[in-house]
Amino acid sequence: MGSASETPLPDSNPASRPVSALRQFILKIASRCDLACDYCYVYRMADSSWSSQPRTMSPRILHRTAQRIGEHAGAHGLDAVSVVFHGGEPLLAGEAYIAQAARALRASLPDTVALDLRVQTHAGLLDERLLTVLAEHGIAVGISLDGAREHHDRHRLRVDGTGSYDRTAAGLRLLTEGDYRHLFSGLLCVVDLANDPVEVYEALLAFAPPAVDFLLPHGNWSNPPPGRAPSPDAPYGAWLVAAFDRWYSAPRQETAVRLFQEVIHLHLGGQSVSEQVGLSPVAFVVVDTDGALQQVDTLKSVRPGGPATGMHVDTHTMDDVLAHPDIQARQLGLAGLCGTCRDCRVVRVCGGGAYVHRYHPDNGFANPSVYCLDLQHLITHVMARVDADLGRRP
Repeated sequence: MGSASETPLPDSNPASRPVSALRQFILKIASRCDLACDYCYVYRMADSSWSSQPRTMSPRILHRTAQRIGEHAGAHGLDAVSVVFHGGEPLLAGEAYIAQAARALRASLPDTVALDLRVQTHAGLLDERLLTVLAEHGIAVGISLDGAREHHDRHRLRVDGTGSYDRTAAGLRLLTEGDYRHLFSGLLCVVDLANDPVEVYEALLAFAPPAVDFLLPHGNWSNPPPGRAPSPDAPYGAWLVAAFDRWYSAPRQETAVRLFQEVIHLHLGGQSVSEQVGLSPVAFVVVDTDGALQQVDTLKSVRPGGPATGMHVDTHTMDDVLAHPDIQARQLGLAGLCGTCRDCRVVRVCGGGAYVHRYHPDNGFANPSVYCLDLQHLITHVMARVDADLGRRP
């Protein structure tokens, strides 16, 4: 699975969003997965709480969560909310459960609130029955794919150790080559330095995705990501620059690449809608299978209980989550960053990078990203190319 924190918000102007409201709700409807990806932050890193979670979110917790979302949307006068079915592998919950969840969520919302429903999946379980239900309820489908077979199968393995590419590709074809293509929201790809960036990008293009998300593998200062040694090199930045140049130099735009578009948008004075870059306040919450209300779930890569708030849908509202000190700290924008970041010339684009990548056991998250050099490398390159095309002086 991909990171819940990187599941994109519905396209809209972030400047119009009230800081005091949550706009996206990530529902962990299934706590297990039928893959065994070796970089997974849920099953392979610091937190093992998944093992004590119910396998699926119970109907009671589901309806209580829907009620809390409806209350929040009504109280804040929201015109739209996004709900993402996540896991684990959310399709393990089955088509009947997903239909029930969609109906419960729609029934909970005021008539004036539009519901953007999505599911993030490895696609290996997609079949006609599931696709029929997804289409009936207007549930968009994001798929995790790391490139061609040789790229994807290096890390995204089945439980028996074999690669998962063939199953994922079959599900993708079923989604994209027939009556269901309108549900396809895009591909999520984890960067691997062992893979050629242009080859990976072009392998993703083979499925004509409407959008691509490149994600950096989760790591921090106590547990650096692969190849991110303490040195002046920027290997992930160089990888992303190569992919950016292939994307940006194409004679026509073949797909949206959200990270690159975000950097350009921020450089030109816009605001971010992603946790990867920018200074926009956090606007989402994760609801675990047992109903626990959590911060961004990628904090499971940092320490046991990393995303915990101590709150639950039975006893706390979404406004209670917004008042949590850790959530409040992430509403501060520039003031919430360490001095090194505040003094950096690209800080309003970078935003300190993803929160989870800043962690150090000595001082928590008051640090630059472990990808600081990589982000600087990418951002300065993108800014220079955009400025040259606009005839602007750097």
